[in-house]
Amino acid sequence: MADQLSVSPLIVDILWNRGLASVEEMDRFLSPGLRHLARPSEIPGLLDAAEVVVRGLAEGRTLAVWGDYDVDGITATALLKEFFAAHGIEVLHHLPNRMEEGYGLNIPGVERLVDRGAGVLLTVDCGISDIAPVARARELGMLVAVTDHHLPGDTLPDAHAVCDPRLREGGPCDDLAGVGVAFMLACALNRMLPGEPMDVRPLLDLVALGTVADVVRLTGQNRILVKNGLLFIKEAARPGMAALKMVSDYERGAELGAGQIGFNLAPRVNAAGRMGDPGKALALLLAATLDEAMPIARELDAINTERRRQEQEIAEEALAQAETMRHMAGLVLHADHWHPGIIGIVASRVAERFYRPALMLCSSGENGLLKGSGRSISEFDLHEGLKAVASLLAGFGGHQQAAGLSLDPANIDALREAFNQAVMAKLGPDPLTPTLKLDRQLPFGAITNTLLNELEMLQPFGVGNPEPVFASAPVTVADYRLFGRDNEHVKLVLADAETGARLPGKAWRMGRDFPRNTKGQAMRFAFTPKIDRYRGIPTIDLRIRDWLE
Repeated sequence: MADQLSVSPLIVDILWNRGLASVEEMDRFLSPGLRHLARPSEIPGLLDAAEVVVRGLAEGRTLAVWGDYDVDGITATALLKEFFAAHGIEVLHHLPNRMEEGYGLNIPGVERLVDRGAGVLLTVDCGISDIAPVARARELGMLVAVTDHHLPGDTLPDAHAVCDPRLREGGPCDDLAGVGVAFMLACALNRMLPGEPMDVRPLLDLVALGTVADVVRLTGQNRILVKNGLLFIKEAARPGMAALKMVSDYERGAELGAGQIGFNLAPRVNAAGRMGDPGKALALLLAATLDEAMPIARELDAINTERRRQEQEIAEEALAQAETMRHMAGLVLHADHWHPGIIGIVASRVAERFYRPALMLCSSGENGLLKGSGRSISEFDLHEGLKAVASLLAGFGGHQQAAGLSLDPANIDALREAFNQAVMAKLGPDPLTPTLKLDRQLPFGAITNTLLNELEMLQPFGVGNPEPVFASAPVTVADYRLFGRDNEHVKLVLADAETGARLPGKAWRMGRDFPRNTKGQAMRFAFTPKIDRYRGIPTIDLRIRDWLE
């Protein structure tokens, strides 16, 4: 099989262990061309949504796109605005302010769009649970097409068309992000609108950015979209993408993986919506020139720096609060002064540190309600968990691993108890420990630049397609030292007596857990080998994931 695919047997081993059982499946995984994309008609309601838009435009109505304030919603809005502009159609848009409006549609915003002349409302990355705002839009005479990817509730909005991959279980597009749905809608519209179809492929950089940022599974259709989108991010023909890479300390033509996008590009786009105004990020992505884009990118970079400072402060308080609740299976943390745009990021850190579902609540400034954001672990479906405590909530929505909610402050103690019971009912009373799945044992002598280049073929890595993790034979800790703020990281040199290889490694955020006085000891390590291009000189470096004394 390796010979047929022109790869090493190790790559076949990895793919086989991940459920790919034929050369054809492996070949499609390694070369996920756009020819393998599903048809737009395979997404429930998508052609209906396209027909509503075409009908509205044919009637001379003005189209308005309503997005969301996160990267997925911003990229989806940018994609459709660019697509319609290429067809000579100017559209209005609305991205809600997280602080003032919250997530999704709202009636005042719908009414303002009507006042601006909008006659067709097209939602992206939202709308599936917005019953009242959609009803108000129809009452005002708008044609309404909802496109979303979040889990639908028991009642769908009364729109002229409702498009959501999750309306049909088991379809090929189940895991699309909002921007992926928007791209497929553009593909359908491209053949339905008058005039010459545009080349939609350059829009894939937006699809890759939004999909990676939304932490959906990077398998199937998402793998095809992101793998091809990464090529356009590398090219950076879009001035806003070039500026975003440059303020993130990358060269304009740098080749980036999903991890680099998720940790560096996406947070700068997200920072605009988290701290208030997502319109700045939209303006960046739609900028016509690099001169126009760079000042916006620098502003977003500064906003992201402030976001990181606040995140660290909130994280210290939240982790200390969680420490007092170690007896709880599910954590509900609260402080009025926490920033509503940052608690989701911190909830991820809490869930990772304590390995249990975590909800974080703060003051919303709206109707006296608390606003919350939750993150979970792989063993617990957070959306189902919130369903179990729905009677205590003012509202909620989201995915298996991430969700948002609102709550009357009087219910916080009851929620803390009920959420804990819901988690215990699913996971049992004893705390779970995280598991790490290893691909296989890998001798240090086999780690070459050729192998690492082959492993890059498995990119993009993310949910559903994790980076390969290997186990070492016993190797000697030739050197180790702590570094970083508060000595939170570990730098190692590991020596393999059998092959004579000595490789450097880093254990990020593991400084407080790594055993002391291990120099000269033989230990086994779980690791991911990397090419480190720090200071422009490529060297092999190990990312340490775990160890066994």
